[in-house]
Amino acid sequence: MLLDRDGTLIEDVPYNGDPDKVRPMPGARDALDRLRAAGLRLAVVTNQSGLARGLFTEAQLRAVHERVERLLGPFDAWLVCPHDDGDACGCRKPAPGLVRAAARELGTVPARCVLVGDIGRDMTAASAAGAAAILVPTPVTRAQEVAAAPQVAPDLSAAVAEILRRRAAVDPHTYGYARARPGRRVGTVLVVRADSAGDVLVTGPGIRAVAAAAERVVLLCGPRGRAAAELLPGVDEIVEHRLPWIDPAPDPVDPADMRRLADRLAAVGAAEAVVFTSFHQSPLPLALLLRLAGVRRVSAISDDYPGSLLDVRHRVPPGVPEPERALSLAAAAGFALAEHDGPALRLRPVPAAPPEAGAPGYVVLHPGSAAQARGCPPELAARIARALTAAGHRVVVTGGPDERELTARVAGAHAVDLGGRTSLAALAATVAGAGAVVVGNTGPAHLAAAHGVPVVSLFAPTVPFGQWGPWRVPTVRLGDPEAPCRDTRAARCPVPGHPCLGGVEPGQVLDALRLLGVTPPAAPPVRPAPPGGRGSGVPARAGTGGSGG
Repeated sequence: MLLDRDGTLIEDVPYNGDPDKVRPMPGARDALDRLRAAGLRLAVVTNQSGLARGLFTEAQLRAVHERVERLLGPFDAWLVCPHDDGDACGCRKPAPGLVRAAARELGTVPARCVLVGDIGRDMTAASAAGAAAILVPTPVTRAQEVAAAPQVAPDLSAAVAEILRRRAAVDPHTYGYARARPGRRVGTVLVVRADSAGDVLVTGPGIRAVAAAAERVVLLCGPRGRAAAELLPGVDEIVEHRLPWIDPAPDPVDPADMRRLADRLAAVGAAEAVVFTSFHQSPLPLALLLRLAGVRRVSAISDDYPGSLLDVRHRVPPGVPEPERALSLAAAAGFALAEHDGPALRLRPVPAAPPEAGAPGYVVLHPGSAAQARGCPPELAARIARALTAAGHRVVVTGGPDERELTARVAGAHAVDLGGRTSLAALAATVAGAGAVVVGNTGPAHLAAAHGVPVVSLFAPTVPFGQWGPWRVPTVRLGDPEAPCRDTRAARCPVPGHPCLGGVEPGQVLDALRLLGVTPPAAPPVRPAPPGGRGSGVPARAGTGGSGG
């Protein structure tokens, strides 16, 4: 658990070197004690440019932090950036250096951390390191920072309550039992994710949790998700069938087709099923077919009253990341990830990238999307490709078979065009060899997350970023989070000119890559900086931001 200092733990007094001016934020001590009681380790990550400006000394800073600990209790680590804007360090938020250093000090990795802060640069630093983040706004927080935050809480106490709730939600013991016991496994379990490739990919952790206790896992998916299903560890068999209540352009319901599906499901021989869905989808039509197929135990998330269709009716608040949402349903059904496994997106081993991609370290630019609203405007994508190559990056443009014209236009004479020339597995291999991926809210973003490849996310706000953004991987989000399309779930852009992404400039993409530590192959490596000691001033280096935090 990482916490910003000024405006989050204590009142923001600019350039404060006086312990007597330390005033805790309301409820901070009780909130921190709840975290300590839950066994979480705590670190403070704070910008203190007053050191560089000579406005206070390291001794005065230590005295302030000692006062904070007397009022709020002990912290396991203090990580301080002592630099000013002009120092071009890697630790000054919004750069991710402080977050990475704090994770090391706590003996973990950023993906297992959550940062609570009060302004946008806290959120950017966390995201660029691959950590989760919650914004607690104050009067100085800008409206755009609130709109862009992956999650927002009204105060520190509410943020802590949500962190502990989400932690408990993925633990089967929260629900009173666990299916997996030493030496004992359940039989065949049918899992369901009947949607697009990206939707299937983000369900992977939940499916692996089921597989940890099941002798056999059979996945029911639709044609659009079949290739992704084949990449998921833990899946033993795939049943492909189009579900008319899921597809965005559905055919009429055919009674004979539904009878055939019920017969196929009965032939699986599963005693139970776990039905994974997106937050706007209902599991109940399929739950009825599962009952007709003789499945005795059905678990799903459902806001609608399910009657006798569900044995486990799970509820999830809005905004929870989709992989975490799937893990919580698995937990409610009694399944947990194996001890050696961790909560991350994973794929089966994939073949080598196509030779045209060249040596690893290139930047993948994926301009398209099955949903036009979530893709990058073609003219902007072409400008980004030219800017990246001009800066010395090797660029590989990817796309599906129906996007060949788009990728050719974007690649031009400067980049490698792989449009329509890769299967999903080959695309995954191409992504695995990338130094970074520049992509909208679509499947390759989740392929990148599964391989730990940093993402520049050109994210249209038609759905919440905190729910659908790249999960647990270093990410910089670009685009207007307050655009008129916000939360419309539109598949096609409802506003002329695609304003949510149309205002992005190629220079912002280059800046985002630098923030992620991705430099052209010819550029010299960035010098790493050591983590800072307790109450002193030196962890990692880079970035810009305000005076404190």
